[in-house]
Amino acid sequence: MADLDRHPYGTNQSISGVYSASTSTLVRNDEISMSEKPSINKQNDLEYNPYEHRNVEHPNGFTGAFLHICKTSLGTGILAIPRAFKSAGLLVGFFGTILVGIMCTHAIHILVKASGKICKRTKTPSLGFADTAEGVFKSGPPKLRKYAKFAKYFVEAGLFSIHFLADSVYIVFITISLTKLISAYYPEIETWSDWSLKLILLIPLLICGQVRDLKHLVPFSLIANVMLLVTFGTTGYYMFSGIENINIKDRHLATSLSGIPSFFSTVLFSMEGIGTIMPVENSMVTANFLGCPGVLNFAMGVVITLYTTIGFFGYYKFGEDTAATITSNLPTGEILAEVAQGAIAIAVFFSFMLVFYVPVDILWSKMKDRVPNKWKNVAQIGLRSILIIWATGIAIAGGENLGLLIDLVGAIFLSILGLFVPAFLDTVADWEDGWGRFHWRLIKNCIFMFLAVFGMISGVFYAIKDIIH
Repeated sequence: MADLDRHPYGTNQSISGVYSASTSTLVRNDEISMSEKPSINKQNDLEYNPYEHRNVEHPNGFTGAFLHICKTSLGTGILAIPRAFKSAGLLVGFFGTILVGIMCTHAIHILVKASGKICKRTKTPSLGFADTAEGVFKSGPPKLRKYAKFAKYFVEAGLFSIHFLADSVYIVFITISLTKLISAYYPEIETWSDWSLKLILLIPLLICGQVRDLKHLVPFSLIANVMLLVTFGTTGYYMFSGIENINIKDRHLATSLSGIPSFFSTVLFSMEGIGTIMPVENSMVTANFLGCPGVLNFAMGVVITLYTTIGFFGYYKFGEDTAATITSNLPTGEILAEVAQGAIAIAVFFSFMLVFYVPVDILWSKMKDRVPNKWKNVAQIGLRSILIIWATGIAIAGGENLGLLIDLVGAIFLSILGLFVPAFLDTVADWEDGWGRFHWRLIKNCIFMFLAVFGMISGVFYAIKDIIH
C-alpha cells in the first residue's frame, strides 16, 4: 500500500476522486520523508523550479487536470444541494453557494501556493497535503517546528475521518434509495426495521471491500460514473417538468439564521475536494494550475455553476418537500423514476469501494511494517472487515438521518481541513516573507480561520439539536 498522499483522495462525495490515480499517472511525492529531503534553504527559493524536476510518466495537461477536478467535486453530494437551498432560501442559497465555492477555490489556491514554497525550499518536485503541512511547520517559526509531525498526522487523521464517515453516509444513502425502489413492488419492505436492510447490505460490502489494488477499482468507478449520469439526466427531467407552473412567491427567498449552518455544512461537504487537489497538481509539469484562467479557476467555475443551478431549481420545484437527497423526491411507480433510484443505489454502492480505499490505505500504511509477512493477508482482511462493520454500525445508529450525518461530517472535518488548515499553512509559510501591505494576507487568513471555526461550532450545535429533537 502507498502512503496517504500518493493518491488523489476526494472528500466525499465524489464517486471518482480515487479513480483519477488509475486514469493518469500521478506523481508519487511521498517516496522520501521530509526528514530525508534536502534541508530548507530559503535563499535559493527562486532558483529551483519544481515543475522542471517532475518525472511523471503520463503528465496531465489543462484538459486532464480540469476533468480530474470536476470529477472530484461533482459527485453524489450534488444531489443534496437542493436541501441546502431549503435550509437557506433561494436568494441566500444562490449567493451562498457561490460564496462557499469561492472560499473553497481560494483555500485550494493558498494550499497549492504554500506547497510550492516548500517544494522550492526543500528542492522537492512535489508534495502531498500531509507532507506540505509537515514541511510548512519545519520551515516556520522555531516554536512551531517541533509540531511538524503532529501537523502531518492531523491532516492524515482528518482525511481518514472524512472518508470513513462518508462511507457511513453512503450506506444510509443506498438503503434509502433501495427502500424507495423496492417498495413499489414489495410494499412490506417499509415495515422492516431500519437496520435490517443495512445488515443485508453489509454482506456484499464485506466481499467487495476486499479489493485492494487501485487499478482493480477502475471498473467500479466506470460503472458508478455511468449510473450517476443516468441519475442526473432522469432527475433533471423531473426537476424541470412543470416548473413553469410554480409561483416563486411560494418559495422562501431567505430563512432564519438557524438554517445557515446546515446550508454551509451541506454545500461544503458536497463541493469540497481539497484532499484530491495536490495529487492532481503534482501530476502537471507546466505551471498553469493556478492563475487566470488557470485550470483550478476554470474547473471550479463550472462546478459552482452546476451546484448553484441544481440547488436553485431543485428547491424551486419541490419546495418544503425537498428531501435530504433530491432523488427521494422522485415519484413512486414510474419506470423512469425507478431507473434513477436503482442507478443512484448502484452508483453509491460502487463509490463506497473507492472512498473506502482511503481510510484503509491510511491505517494499513501505519501498521503494515509491524505485521509479519505470513499474517499480512489475514491482517488486511481483518482490517477491512472491521472498518466496514464499524461504518455500518454508525449508519445504523444514524438511522435515516442522512441530512444530519452530512451536516456533522461537513461541519466538523471539512470546515477544519478544507478552510482552516490551508489558511493556517499559508500564514505560517509567509511568516518571514511578510503578509503584504497592512498584513492583508494575515487578516484575510484570520477571517478564513474564524469562519471555519464558527462554521464548525454552529454546524455541530444545530445538527445535534436537530438529532435531539
